[in-house]
Amino acid sequence: MPSSHIPVITIDGPTASGKGTVAAKVAERLGFHLLDSGALYRLTALSSMRAGVSLIDEHAVAQLAEALPARFANGDIFLGEEEVGAVIRAEEVGNNASKIAALPAVRQALYALQLAFRKAPGLVADGRDMGTVIFPNAKLKVFLTASVEARAERRYKQLIDKGISANMEGLLADLQARDERDTHRTVAPLVPAEGAYILDTSDMTVDVAVEQVLHWYSLL
Repeated sequence: MPSSHIPVITIDGPTASGKGTVAAKVAERLGFHLLDSGALYRLTALSSMRAGVSLIDEHAVAQLAEALPARFANGDIFLGEEEVGAVIRAEEVGNNASKIAALPAVRQALYALQLAFRKAPGLVADGRDMGTVIFPNAKLKVFLTASVEARAERRYKQLIDKGISANMEGLLADLQARDERDTHRTVAPLVPAEGAYILDTSDMTVDVAVEQVLHWYSLL
């Protein structure tokens, strides 16, 4: 089957909107592959931090992104042979990922890598520019949103559940700063894709959000 005929569902949205969890559950229900594009940027940020590469050295960060030994298997995220799923969820890594995501050369370096995830029987891709840049012809485009307060509460609970100390005021400030960067960057700013369904999950459970996405897909 030509890759252009393989169905794609894109789920974009700001940090902690629930898009990753919703995308994973939708992919599981449909038997589709999953692309966590945010993880690629977090992996690039982690690689840069470990290599001592300055995050403002666009060329050097892009070189790391091009050769990124990223692998996803059974819900785990690997950098080379190391499972780093928990490591890349640290707030410092997330903030640095948001910074390098604004670098055009880094985005270009990861472009082909993301396209390669489109495999039969289908793909659910979550991120910030899946529907606007990477898969503009996706069969279904969804933009998940939620109030910054609701997102801060979710992130706080996630971190506490993992035994990571967290400060609500600090998380709120970080999310607001990240939103500002993501929505105002010159390359692929965070905006709903043309024709995207908007889903506000502020007062919605994950299961309800998943059912809504599956319902929209069933109508196509």
